[in-house]
Amino acid sequence: MKNSAQKINTTTQKFTQVEDVVNDIVLFAGGRACLVLEIVATNFSLQSTDEQQSRILSYASLLNSLSFPIQITITSRRLDIGSYIKLLDEQASATRNPALASQIRLYKDFVSELVKVNTVLDKKFYITLSYSYLEKGAAGIADNKNKDAFANEARKELYSKAQSLVQELLRVGLKSKILQKEELVQLFYETYNSEDGGKEVAESANKIFIKGGQK
Repeated sequence: MKNSAQKINTTTQKFTQVEDVVNDIVLFAGGRACLVLEIVATNFSLQSTDEQQSRILSYASLLNSLSFPIQITITSRRLDIGSYIKLLDEQASATRNPALASQIRLYKDFVSELVKVNTVLDKKFYITLSYSYLEKGAAGIADNKNKDAFANEARKELYSKAQSLVQELLRVGLKSKILQKEELVQLFYETYNSEDGGKEVAESANKIFIKGGQK
C-alpha cells in the first residue's frame, strides 16, 4: 500500500503546544506564555460558620478585583501510601519499646484498613496566569521574534500580575508559590501520564523539552 509505512516525524510538544520552560515561565507556540501558582489548601469544613462565610466573601471580592483573566485548576490523584505503611513497619521493628512497637503496628493496621474502605486522594490547586505578545502591541510583535526577549518581557508582565494576585490570596488566608522549572515539568508529566503520576522526572527536566522535528 502506498505510504503505508510513512514515517511519523512529530513530537508530543506539537500537540501540547509547549515549546519550552525558561526558569518559571512556560513558553507556548504562537507567542504566548504562562506562570503557574500552586495554592496551599486549607480545610474549609473544619472552620466555623463565621470563618467560612468570611472566606466566601473574601474570595468573591478577590474575583471582582481581578483586572486580568486567571485559570483555576484542581488535580485529584489517588494517594499511594505503600511507602508510608513500609515506614511504619520499619519503625515498629526498630523500636526497643514493646508497648510503642505494638501501638505503631495497631496504627499501621488502622491505616491499612482505612484505605481499603475509603479512597485517599491528594488534591492540589493551581492558578495559571497567561501572557500574549499582543498585550504589548507593536513592541510585543518585535519581541515575539526573539525567544529570550519574549521570555524576559513575559516574566516581567506575569510577575506583575502574580504579585497582585498573591497579595489578594493572602487576604483570603491562602498562601501560594510560583512553580519553578522542575516543578512545572513534573506537573506536565503527571498531567499527560496519569498512570505514572508518582514517577520522579525532575532529573530529566532538561531532556523533556526538545526542538520540534528532533528524532
